[in-house]
Amino acid sequence: MKQVHRLARGGRINRSRPITFKFNNKELEGYEGDTLASALLANGVNIVNRSFKYSRPRGIVAAGAEEPNAVVQLGAAESEQVPNVRATQQALYAGLEARSTNGWPGVEIDLMSMVGKVGGRFMPPGFYYKTFMKPASMWMTYEKYIRKGAGLGRSPLERDADTYDHMNRHCDVLVIGAGPAGLAAALAAGKSGVRVIVADEQEEMGGSLLDSRDTLGGKNSVHWVEETLQALAAMPNVLLLPRTTANGYHDQNFVTLVERRTEHLAATSPRENGEKPVRTRMHRVRAGRVVLATGAHERPLVYAGNDIPGNFVAGAISNYILRYGVVPGTKLVLSTSNDHAYRAALDWHDSGANVVAIVDARTAPEGTLVREARAKGIRVITGSAVIESQGSTRVRKVLVDRINLHNFTTQGQPITLECDTVASSGGYSPVIHLASHTGARPVWREDILGFVAGKVKGMLIVGGARGAYALGDVLSDGLEAGERAASDMGGNVVKVDLPVSNQRHEGETLALYQVPHPKPTLRAPKQFVDLQNDVTAASIELATREGFESIEHIKRYTVMGFGTDQGKLGNINGMAIAARCLGRTIADTGTTTFRPNYTPVAFGAITGRHAAELFDPIRYTALQQWHLDNGAEFEDVGQWKRPWYFPRNGENIHQAVARECRAVRSGVGILDASTLGKIDIQGPGAREFLERVYTNKWAKLPVGRVRYGLMCRDDGMVFDDGTTSCLSKNHFLMTTSTGNAARVLEWLELWQQTEWPDLEVYFNSVTDHWATMSISGPKARQLLAEVCDIDLDREKFKFMDWKEGKVAGVPARVFRISFTGELAYEINVQANYALHVWKALFEHGAKYQLTPYGTETMHVLRAEKGFIIAGQDTDGSMTPEDLGMQWCVGYDKAFSWIGQRALTREDTKQKGRKQLVGLLPKNPQVIPQEGAQIIATEQRTLPVPMLGHVTSSYYSTTLNRGFALAVVKNGHERMGETIFFTGSDGEIHQAEIVSTVFIDPKGERQNV
Repeated sequence: MKQVHRLARGGRINRSRPITFKFNNKELEGYEGDTLASALLANGVNIVNRSFKYSRPRGIVAAGAEEPNAVVQLGAAESEQVPNVRATQQALYAGLEARSTNGWPGVEIDLMSMVGKVGGRFMPPGFYYKTFMKPASMWMTYEKYIRKGAGLGRSPLERDADTYDHMNRHCDVLVIGAGPAGLAAALAAGKSGVRVIVADEQEEMGGSLLDSRDTLGGKNSVHWVEETLQALAAMPNVLLLPRTTANGYHDQNFVTLVERRTEHLAATSPRENGEKPVRTRMHRVRAGRVVLATGAHERPLVYAGNDIPGNFVAGAISNYILRYGVVPGTKLVLSTSNDHAYRAALDWHDSGANVVAIVDARTAPEGTLVREARAKGIRVITGSAVIESQGSTRVRKVLVDRINLHNFTTQGQPITLECDTVASSGGYSPVIHLASHTGARPVWREDILGFVAGKVKGMLIVGGARGAYALGDVLSDGLEAGERAASDMGGNVVKVDLPVSNQRHEGETLALYQVPHPKPTLRAPKQFVDLQNDVTAASIELATREGFESIEHIKRYTVMGFGTDQGKLGNINGMAIAARCLGRTIADTGTTTFRPNYTPVAFGAITGRHAAELFDPIRYTALQQWHLDNGAEFEDVGQWKRPWYFPRNGENIHQAVARECRAVRSGVGILDASTLGKIDIQGPGAREFLERVYTNKWAKLPVGRVRYGLMCRDDGMVFDDGTTSCLSKNHFLMTTSTGNAARVLEWLELWQQTEWPDLEVYFNSVTDHWATMSISGPKARQLLAEVCDIDLDREKFKFMDWKEGKVAGVPARVFRISFTGELAYEINVQANYALHVWKALFEHGAKYQLTPYGTETMHVLRAEKGFIIAGQDTDGSMTPEDLGMQWCVGYDKAFSWIGQRALTREDTKQKGRKQLVGLLPKNPQVIPQEGAQIIATEQRTLPVPMLGHVTSSYYSTTLNRGFALAVVKNGHERMGETIFFTGSDGEIHQAEIVSTVFIDPKGERQNV
C-alpha cells in the first residue's frame, strides 16, 4: 500500500489520519482530506477506466467537476451502489469501495479494447445509424447488445438504504462559487446585512486560491481564505454550504442546490429513531440576486494520443501537488499556449521532480512565470507543441514539432522527449452552464478566447465566469457585484478593504485548439476532443464533410458534449475544429445548449422524502376499519383503498359480486362512496363558471336540485363527469370521479386564474371532509326512513333533489342520486361521524338484509344501466356525441363552454368515429375481455381491419348472461348488427350491437 507518488510533506491533507480504501477490489491507502482521485494518483494507479466507445485505457485528466474519465461506481453493498461518481469530487473515507464502470473482464485487461484498435476506421460518427438499419428483423437483437454496452455505470438492484430530503429557502443574495470572486462578493453582501447563501461544490471553500502561487497582502492567499470564511461563518445572516453543487438555474432566480451531507463520511450512525442521517439534501432556493462566481475550466490541447494515461490539464498538476501532496509522475512535459500554465511546471520543479521541457506554441513568450521558469533552468521550447504522446497504459514519450497555425501544418523534423506525464493548456473557458439553463445564448469573446454568458435578469456574473482572470481583477469584480446585489436588495452597503495581490505580467494566449500533425487528421493517431464520449477531431471533421453545418447537429451526430460531461473540457475545442473545417469563425459557428444537471444528481436527491408512501400515499376512508373487520377485499382507486367486494363463507369474487348485485336489485345494498371527489364552489361567479366548464346548462338550477354534467377538454373530448348540487344561490358542491378529483380541481383553477380571472369564484377540495354512504335498492326508502328525520315522500323528495336533515342523529346532506339505476340515496355526513351512521344503518337494515357491496359490484350495476366511467369507457378521444349523450350538451347556451368550438370541427363530425354501444354475445356464457378488438368478419387474414374495442365487460346475474360496453366505428348506426371479437382463449365470438342500457331503459326503478 505504498503511496509511490506522495510527497513527504506539503498539501492540505491530514497525514496523521491514514485511510484504507478499495479500488477495483485492491486495497490502497490515502489520507484524510484526499479525494479518491488524489489517493489513486498517490498510489500510482494509471488506469481508472476504459473509454465509452473504443474501450481505450483512460487515466485521470483533471481535478474537479470537469473530469471526464474517472467516473466510478461507488458502494460495497448492492443497496449502496451509486453510479457516475467523479473520483475527483469524491472525498476519501475509511472503507470506501469503488470500481471502474467500463472494462471486461477488468480495467487492466479489457477484451473490448480490440474495438479501440480498429474503431477509428470501422466505427465513424453515425456508425450505429448506418450499420444496424437492416435487416429490420434483427433490430431487437442489435438493440439488446447495444444497450448492454451503453452507460457509464449501473443502477442498484436493491432499495436505496439512504435518506434524502429537500429544503425550501429564500435569500437576498445567492453566491454560487466560493473562489476569490465568490468570497469577495459574499463578504460585501454579508456585511450589508442582507440574507446570503454561499454554495461551493468543493470539499473546502477557496477555489483556485487553495493551489495558487499568488499572495494577498504579502501572505499566502490561503490565509485570506481562512480569515474570510471565519468572518462569514460568524455572520448570522450568512449560510455557507460547502460540498454543494448548483445543478440547475431556473426562471426568476430559482436555483436547485445539491448538498452532499454525508458522502464524505466513513459511516453514518443511526439516530435515536433508527433513521440514517441525510445523505444528500436538495436546497430549492429562491434568490433576489444571484452572483455567478463559477470560475473557468482550463482547456486541454487536442493532439494525437492525448487520451493515454498520464495526460493532464496543466492546472490539475498544481492542484494535486499543492492541495494533496501528490506528484502524479516523475518526468513532465508541459505543452501550452499561455503563461498561466507555466505554474504547473514550476510546481512540479519545486516538488523535486524532473521537468523535461516546457513546449510553448508562442514564438516569444515573456511573462513573469516564463522568466521564472527560465531562471530555474527549465528548458523552454517555443513556437512548438506536443504533436503526439505515445504509450499504452502510460505515456512513455512525446513528439514535439514546430507548428504553423496559419496553414495548420507542422514544420521540420519532430523531436522525441521521454516522459511519463504530459500537461497541456489551451487557455480557459468560463463556466457558464448555469447561466445558459434559462436560454441565454453565450457570446464569443476573442480577447479571452472563450464564450461568456448572455444577459440573465437578476444574475451578476463575476471573475473567471466572465473572463476576468488576474487575481486583483477577480477580487474587485466579486466585491463590486456583492455590493451591487446587496444594494439592490435594500442592504446597507459597508466598505470592505481587499488585500493587495501580487502583480504578474502575462502575455497573450495563442488561439490554439487542435495541434496539427504531419499526417492529415483522418489518418493521424486519434486526437480526442471529448474524452468521455470518445469524440475525436477526425469525427468532427468527417461530420462537416458529410454535410453537417449546425453545431447542434454536429453535436448530435458525433455525441460531443453528451453524457455527464456536458462538454466541460471539449466543447470549445470541438467548436473550433468545426469552425476551421467549415471556414468560419468560432463566433459564427456558435455553441451548443447546456442543460441541467451540471453534474450527475442521484434520483434520491431529486426525489427527497417524496418516496414510497410519501410519494404515493395510501388514503383510507373513515370506514376502513369496519371494512377490514368485515372481510373486504380491496382495490386501489387513485390513491384510495376501496372495498372491492365482501366475500362470505369462502366465496370467490364472482360469487360475491353476484350475491351483492342480487341484493341491490331486489332489496337494499350500501356502498362506501366517500372517495368520490368533492369540490366546494362558491362566489358570485360560480353559476356562470359552471356554465362554462360543463357542456349542459346550469344558469337556472334551483337551490335543492342536483344535475349531472359532462366536462370536456378544450379539444372537445370528454374529461370527466359527475353531479353538482346547488346548495344556495352562489354555492355549489361538485362531485368528480375518484381518480380524477385532483385533476379536475387543477383544471378549474387553471381556467379561473388564466382565462376568466374576472369571475369571482373559489374552489376548495372537501373530499376528506365528507363521508358518503350510498344506499340503493327497492327497500332503500324504507331503511332510510327509520334513521332519518327528512320527509322521503316520493313527491316531496324527487329524483335529483337534495335535502338537509339528520341521519342517526347526525347532521347530514341527503342526495337522491342513483348510479345503479335503482331507488338510491347518497348520505353525506362529517367524516368523523361516518362510522356511527354506518353502524346505525346496519342495525336498522338487518331486517332488510342490508348488504355491503364494493366497486366491482358498482361497476356491474352501472354498466347494466349504461352509465359511463370516465377513463374506462372514454380514452381521451370520445366526444359527448360519441357517447350518445347529446342530451347532456347545451348547444344554445349564451356562453361558449370549454370544448364547444372543437366539436364544430370537421373531424369530430366525420363518419367512422368510434361510438359507445352495448354488446350482447350470441353465447350468453361468454364474457368479452376488456380491451378485446372488435372485427367485422371471422376472417383472420392479416391485416384484420379493427372496428373498435371492448371498454367494460361483466357477467350480469340480472340478465343471466355476459354483456359489455364497447366503442365501435359508426356504432350508433349499426344497432342489431353482428360483430366479432377475439376471446382470451383465442376463439372468435359473435355479438350483437345493442343499446348501452340493458336494464330499465325508461328509468322507472330510480323514480319510484
